Amino acid sequence: MTETTQHPTPAEPGADAPCTGASGPGAPAARDGVRAPGRPRSERAEKAIIDAVIDLLAEESGVAGVSIEAVAARAGVGKTTIYRRWPNKEALIVHALATMKGPLPQPSGASVREDLLTLARGLRSERARKRIQCFWNVVGAAEKHPELYDRYRQDVIEPRREVFRDVLRRGVRTGEVRPDVDVEAAVAMLIGSLTGRFPTERQPDDFPDAVVDTLLRGIAAGAS
Repeated sequence: MTETTQHPTPAEPGADAPCTGASGPGAPAARDGVRAPGRPRSERAEKAIIDAVIDLLAEESGVAGVSIEAVAARAGVGKTTIYRRWPNKEALIVHALATMKGPLPQPSGASVREDLLTLARGLRSERARKRIQCFWNVVGAAEKHPELYDRYRQDVIEPRREVFRDVLRRGVRTGEVRPDVDVEAAVAMLIGSLTGRFPTERQPDDFPDAVVDTLLRGIAAGAS
């Protein structure tokens, strides 16, 4: 019986390639064939992929301009590198949006007002032009890409809204908030006031404080 020798399959060109700028001046240098310490290749590749998705989403074509091919080309990686991490374009976009937003600041529980101020200021700090443009481009494409928007809302938006809901529900229990408050309406008013503006619109530095205090004048215990 003849023994069959199996040869390793050549890797796809560009697979797990470092992101743009990983070589050249300032990059970790190799010495005697050993790579110098630095960010692991997989982390660099993932950052390049996420950055590419965000850049493409922020452009005029928005969601329509994002494809695995376009992301791979811009990130300088192979398509297999992307598919090893995300099964499809929708999952990749949702992950990029979640990464871009990051976690909200943790409320301290000191008072409803202090917690809402902490959260509102956290939302205010996210108003970078590119971030807001990505949001508007995804929302604007909801009719053409309903499954993408539903997943974005479920995986990214709703968990963040639940943090606000928890603060208001606790306020009802502690007597700081009226027991008959419509929590969903209050959260919508608060978040909508802070995020529902176009990227070119500027907000005063104290705008989050004004929004929270205006809302509390209507929903605080004893308010009429």
